[in-house]
Amino acid sequence: MRELPPPTPGPLLPWLLNVLAPTNRTRVKQLLQHGRVLVNGRPVSRHDHPLTPADRVSIAANGAAPRTAPSLTVVYEDDSLVVIDKPAGLLSVATDAEKDDTAFTRLAALLERRKAGRPFVVHRLDRGTSGLLLFAKTAPVRDRLQAGWEAVEKTYLAVTEGVPRPAEGVIENHLLEGANLRVRPTPADAPGAKRAASRFRVLGEHAGRALVAVELLTGRKHQIRVHLAGLGCPVVGDRDYGAKDDPGGRVCLHAWRLAFDHPDSDRRVAAGASPPPELWRAYGAPADQRPRMN
Repeated sequence: MRELPPPTPGPLLPWLLNVLAPTNRTRVKQLLQHGRVLVNGRPVSRHDHPLTPADRVSIAANGAAPRTAPSLTVVYEDDSLVVIDKPAGLLSVATDAEKDDTAFTRLAALLERRKAGRPFVVHRLDRGTSGLLLFAKTAPVRDRLQAGWEAVEKTYLAVTEGVPRPAEGVIENHLLEGANLRVRPTPADAPGAKRAASRFRVLGEHAGRALVAVELLTGRKHQIRVHLAGLGCPVVGDRDYGAKDDPGGRVCLHAWRLAFDHPDSDRRVAAGASPPPELWRAYGAPADQRPRMN
């Protein structure tokens, strides 16, 4: 086992190429593919896995990589549905580039081991966003949840560069996705324009950054990121929408709370996921100066 120096914040592959130089790119990618790169003791194969200075990175000897099953945190579960706390850097579902390690495949493996059925996708989170992700256990439950999705209360936490003023309000405009896959505000009558509305509230501020709660009133791609950037306060780490710093090694956006009527019983279900360490690191305040999360 070869221990590597403490990493700098950012994606895994570029850092490996630098620290393992002059090893060529093909060889480094083979180390990832064969499960020989360990982050905090677990094999990591994703090239863009986010690193922080607190991570411990090592290279396992050939054939020595541990066979530890990928972890998954279940926040709420019953016979009809399950809510997990997705880590940043993990895809919600498969893409052409990544099919093996996603929130869906991890949950499917967990349910299969317990003989508890299979998951059905209700919604998705961006790869860089952490937090609550809801799956159904049957197709009819999925369909009922999706049909009532606008009524689901969805609240996110963001750490921003700059402090929004005023400290609370509603942002409402129209958004359009461009050919470069980035989203921008657009006139309401523009072809493809979609109405987007977010309610925000500053929970705390420290050293020019803010911890902001944002409730989605609509659900558009990159909505929170574009809305906060439009206030002149981009999400920390979100270089696509104007952030200049990346102390958390990720886009500091977290799906914090979900509340909805259960599709089978109409009982109110409320789930929450505590902010991960990277968000607090980006916020920067000592623990005794952080806002109370209630």
